[in-house]
Amino acid sequence: KTDAWSIDEENLSEYVGKPIFTSDRLYSKDPLPHGIAMGLAYTSMGGSALYIETQGIKRGTDADGKPRGGGSMKVTGNLGDTMKESSQIAYTVARAHLANLDPSNHYFDTNDIHMHVPEGATPKDGPSAGIAIVTSKLSLALGQPIRNDLAMTGEISLTGKVLPVGGIKEKIMGGRRAGVNVIILPKANQRDYDEIPEYLKEGLSVHFAEEYKDVFEIAFPSA
Repeated sequence: KTDAWSIDEENLSEYVGKPIFTSDRLYSKDPLPHGIAMGLAYTSMGGSALYIETQGIKRGTDADGKPRGGGSMKVTGNLGDTMKESSQIAYTVARAHLANLDPSNHYFDTNDIHMHVPEGATPKDGPSAGIAIVTSKLSLALGQPIRNDLAMTGEISLTGKVLPVGGIKEKIMGGRRAGVNVIILPKANQRDYDEIPEYLKEGLSVHFAEEYKDVFEIAFPSA
């Protein structure tokens, strides 16, 4: 008889229990499906991934062949008033950016947009998903997917400025737990990032954005 134990990956849970934290990753496919971007949320448990899903519904035509509807957008996912307002701002920014990028692309005029943030039983609020919402809409309109190890956080202004947000340390933790390798943060949050422990930064490629065009260049490098 021996007093030695053999503990490995297979039997670890028998001694310490099931993992307290699990990955927030909803999509393993790389790249992500069109219209999906990963944001980062602040939570009391150290932050989490926050997926933004968008789907286009092509507008039908009436008896005269004219499009029905008005290029509208609806949002679901148990969102608070601030996040609903942020989604409307992001929709305007996405439309303006697309018009400048490709005036011949009328996707937002010919399709109604449905935006959803999964886990509808969990309330969500705040403006920090702004750049992720813009990015998800442009992914849909351009037909260009986003790499699945890219996450971002930042408020967006109506003119496309990327504004600072809170909870940077917690959001970085949430991104690492979701297997993120590339993160986009507001330029104004660089000091907050510089102050977090080095072990949280290890292996991450972090970019700082002042304008939405900075985000776009990272999210859509081939556009």
